Amino acid sequence: MFTLNIYLKFAGIAVGIFGGIALAFAFGFWWAFPLILAGLILLVSYILLGTVQSAAQFMEKQDFAAANKRLDLTFFPQWLYKPNCSYFYMIKGSVAAQLKDFDKAETLLLKAKEIGLPTGNEKAMVALQLANFAAMKNKWNQAQVFMKEIGDYKITEPAIKEQVKQFDMALKQRGQQKHMMGADPRMIRMRRMKR
Repeated sequence: MFTLNIYLKFAGIAVGIFGGIALAFAFGFWWAFPLILAGLILLVSYILLGTVQSAAQFMEKQDFAAANKRLDLTFFPQWLYKPNCSYFYMIKGSVAAQLKDFDKAETLLLKAKEIGLPTGNEKAMVALQLANFAAMKNKWNQAQVFMKEIGDYKITEPAIKEQVKQFDMALKQRGQQKHMMGADPRMIRMRRMKR
């Protein structure tokens, strides 16, 4: 997909709108109309799409600092088109998680989830990260709730399926350990005496 460099887009918006206004005063509106129209189209595309696509490209390259810096150039994320708005918060949350700011990451991912992600893959990725954060805080019931949600999503990415499977196995092993640790101490002593 074609992506226009954000700095060129900002320059195009400024030249189109302000240059068009100057041209309109100098030579008349119809001479300036194409320039103003181009500037307005670039402005609307920036308002609705933001910098999410170029930030996602940095995420693919594992350049988290650059992805975060690019997302910071979206000044009004609440104005973004709904899927882009949810992607904005999902990428922001993923970057925060990579930078070990787990509380911020959890808040941002919950916001992305609340807005609504378009596909099962993204929904599963966010729910898996939230389950992981819950597990890190020893909130195992909450982690299980997120894992149950994942079962409702249609996941097509093999890598996500594998991550879900591994986390589910870790949750089940943790449950078995808890069951063993929660056994009645008197029963354990009686078994030892019988031996």
